[in-house]
Amino acid sequence: MTTSLKIEGMSCEHCVKHVKTALEGIAGVGSAQVSLKENSALVEHGPEVTQEALTAAIIEAGYEPAAL
Repeated sequence: MTTSLKIEGMSCEHCVKHVKTALEGIAGVGSAQVSLKENSALVEHGPEVTQEALTAAIIEAGYEPAAL
């Protein structure tokens, strides 16, 4: 499965790495492509990973999920 997320609050490549690490730390996530330019992430994951888990990881990393 692939989920697209909008993320607010990223301002540099360090932010991108922080979000990528947070998302890829979720069990069942295969990969996360995070774009500073687009303020978004594209996450490849298994069916057991919920939108809530992805959102929680973004918030825990210190950023805000935004509506698509």
